[in-house]
Amino acid sequence: MNFDEITERSLPYANSSKVCQDFVSLIQHWLSKLQAADSLQGVFSETNQSELAAFTSYAMALPTEFLALVDTYDVMRSGIPNFCAVALALHEVGYKAKGIRLDSGDLAYFSIEARKFFCAIEEEFGVSNFGRLNITASNDINEATLDALNKQGHEVDAFGIGTHLVTCYTQPALGGVYKLVQINGQPRIKLSEDLTKVTIPCKKQCYRLYGKDGYALVDLMIGENEPPPKAGERILCRHPFTESKRAYVIPRRVEQLYKCFWAGKSVNLPVKDTCQLLVGEFSKKAYLH
Repeated sequence: MNFDEITERSLPYANSSKVCQDFVSLIQHWLSKLQAADSLQGVFSETNQSELAAFTSYAMALPTEFLALVDTYDVMRSGIPNFCAVALALHEVGYKAKGIRLDSGDLAYFSIEARKFFCAIEEEFGVSNFGRLNITASNDINEATLDALNKQGHEVDAFGIGTHLVTCYTQPALGGVYKLVQINGQPRIKLSEDLTKVTIPCKKQCYRLYGKDGYALVDLMIGENEPPPKAGERILCRHPFTESKRAYVIPRRVEQLYKCFWAGKSVNLPVKDTCQLLVGEFSKKAYLH
């Protein structure tokens, strides 16, 4: 989450016995140089520091395999500048970064802008081949997406195709992904230029509201500590992203959808008994579903 969590800051040079004693400071130095560069002026001013710390930790763990996902916060204002600062620091100690991955937003536009950014850095700082760093794109890519990108024009070097490679239309995959919403009791939000990927922070409960005919009307998501909906009460339900979509519902029946079967706390049992306990809980979950 921040540079204070990176306790080991040294990184050996790639092709010598020398050691960069403070690789974190070297990255921060390069970020300052990027911010001051005339050719990049106005592109960005401040980047997300937790993202930069994460990139730094990743690069120190795998200095020869550094390929960063740059759309966690903002591709052009944070992700790409942060990646470039780390990539330039790696270059100074003898390594070469692999490139970036784009996983949301306008893939054609971002790939072209990223390439321009890389080329400007190559010219500004004289780092050979920096302008040809790899740009990978993913995000449910299929034939139609590839065709559209080719017609628009893009700078993507590689495509990550998974879902549409191993599934077919008659047996679609469920587009569900786990996202972090809380750390040590503190709510967390995922930001994205793709509105549907922005998460609502804090732990939640989810309820299915049924009408008088027995059919489900709506699934209602509320905060973990909010009072649950009750049958017979008038409830205002809103769409999580579209403000104009809202409706009052008076449910005949309320069903709680989230059920906790194991809170993750340690159990003082022998290993064999613990395994049996977990198997029993998972069996119960499968039965209830």
